Amino acid sequence: MTLIVATPACDRGGSESSSKAHYGDCEVSGHRGEFHLSPMTAGALTVKTTLPAPGWWNGGDTPDSIKSGYEYCMAANIAYRSGLDRVKVENAPFPEVVSGRTKDFDLALAQITITPERSKVADFSPPYLSSTLGVLIRDDEKIDESNIRDVRIGVAEGTTGEEFVKNRLKPTKPATSFPNDPEMVTALEKGQIDAVVHDTTILLAYPQKREGRVRLVGQYRTDQGYGALYPKGSSNKKELDRVIKQLIDDGTLTKLSAVYLGSAFGQDPAKIPYFTVEGSS
Repeated sequence: MTLIVATPACDRGGSESSSKAHYGDCEVSGHRGEFHLSPMTAGALTVKTTLPAPGWWNGGDTPDSIKSGYEYCMAANIAYRSGLDRVKVENAPFPEVVSGRTKDFDLALAQITITPERSKVADFSPPYLSSTLGVLIRDDEKIDESNIRDVRIGVAEGTTGEEFVKNRLKPTKPATSFPNDPEMVTALEKGQIDAVVHDTTILLAYPQKREGRVRLVGQYRTDQGYGALYPKGSSNKKELDRVIKQLIDDGTLTKLSAVYLGSAFGQDPAKIPYFTVEGSS
């Protein structure tokens, strides 16, 4: 297996094909050009996501600012192994990404949980990471599974967390939906809501970023996982599935998780208590 540390094209020597390749600060591995895609943009892998997403897409909140992160470097490895020179990042609201309304991309990587409803309008890769729903509260609050239904809950619009709270948790007060994660966590800090229910792997970054003002007190099992989303009927699905399965099997995604998510999490998600809904497991 070859290993390449991606640097700006002007800083690298070598063959013409390798000198053109640019994957931010990501390390790419495997065999360049082993897989064959028909990309939307010649020489590029077009990836939709929702920014900002620290740990997953690092560098900033605009496509041009992204240089690293779990999903960005996952995309970089897909591009490299498919013989493509760069990753073209496109930012879009999460509900739009999972709606099936947009077609001009090769795949979407945005911590998207695979669900039957979403599978009706889009295609998915094999799951590349398990997902649970975490509960984030202010540090001075006492909220647990026994009283969470009676507090004001914030959720991210169009997510499985929103669906879970509405249909399974069924709080006594309607949940408040937010268009993005930072706005939702800011509302929690300001006391506009009392708890956030959202993907654990996303919320884990906030306690250390917000200097102890918020904390994760629990998580709900969902028995679901994140998948790459493709436009419905994509001719690239079979080949992209093969690349992603190879990234899972050869340990590339495990390494990316340790490098990018481990530092973003700041704590072991396995040690966060599991909540139940109304006494059920």
